[in-house]
Amino acid sequence: MSKISIFKEFLQYAGENKRYILLPIVIILLLLGFIIVLSQGSALAPFIYALF
Repeated sequence: MSKISIFKEFLQYAGENKRYILLPIVIILLLLGFIIVLSQGSALAPFIYALF
């Protein structure tokens, strides 16, 4: 199962069950994960880790 199909299933679930509140939560979590992956080993790492 690819990551894209999991995302499609999640969107389908959110649409069918009117769980639109889940979409912003997932988007924020994905953005935070993306920022952490990009900043690993950079000069920004101490500032990002201070947030948590």
